[in-house]
Amino acid sequence: MRILAAVIESLRPKQWTKNLLLLAALIFSSNLFNLKLSVPAFEGFLIFCLTSGSVYILNDLIDKKQDRLHPVKKFRPVASGRLPSGVAAAAWLFFAGGSLLWAFAVNASFGAIVLTYFALQTLYSLLLKKMAIVDIFIIALGFVLRVIAGAAIIAVPMSPWFIVCTMFLSLFLALGKRRFELVSVEAGARRASLKGYSVGLLDQMMTIVTACTVMTYALYTLAPETVSKFHTSNLIYTLPFVLFGIFRYLYLIYTEGKGGSPEDILLSDNPLIADILLYWAAVWFILYKHI
Repeated sequence: MRILAAVIESLRPKQWTKNLLLLAALIFSSNLFNLKLSVPAFEGFLIFCLTSGSVYILNDLIDKKQDRLHPVKKFRPVASGRLPSGVAAAAWLFFAGGSLLWAFAVNASFGAIVLTYFALQTLYSLLLKKMAIVDIFIIALGFVLRVIAGAAIIAVPMSPWFIVCTMFLSLFLALGKRRFELVSVEAGARRASLKGYSVGLLDQMMTIVTACTVMTYALYTLAPETVSKFHTSNLIYTLPFVLFGIFRYLYLIYTEGKGGSPEDILLSDNPLIADILLYWAAVWFILYKHI
């Protein structure tokens, strides 16, 4: 049982919140209550949880020596020795192979996107995470692929503005994570790509992507195809919640010294949780009040 618990922990269930992006196409196409589409969408979410979990196991295997020097990562199952490397490798093979087969069995287009995500994240774990700037773009691409996968599995179009906004938001989160690591992690335990960053550079990048995130979301809500699809331009009234969420996250990074684990912040910061709930309540009211 302890081994099984360690395997599940290595899949990092807390980080599965990222895979909720697969439901974006379902929600923003006004199909949340359409069982014919919601069932495959949630199935896609589960598949991505297993695929991304397998990548986390691979990453832990590759980084176990360096993780042992990290103040937090040293407690991970592989780094701490609670999960033997051989068992971890077998779990990686099982979850990676199983989730990819499942993805192609559901939908060929969806399967191709999941395979692309898996290949990119594997390459990231092996090489690309050591390259400054490239590393954050691979992280952002992972989020974009989630959105595209969610649209592919239910065969609905996704606004290019929403996809671009997703890219900027994920860059924002990745830069916040890198900044936290740069200022709080000792040099010996830092990831290789941090050698190419400075606090000033990261702050300038965050300023750019913060503005781009807000602007692209605003443009998405007012885009002619969005207004035409929903028969309303009222989605723009959700912008204050987006602004508050970003400002709150910046506050947590710069004032509270957080940002190392976006999923932990999203699950623990009460003002941010309240803002997210209010945002989705507003989206539901605007898009689904007629149902």
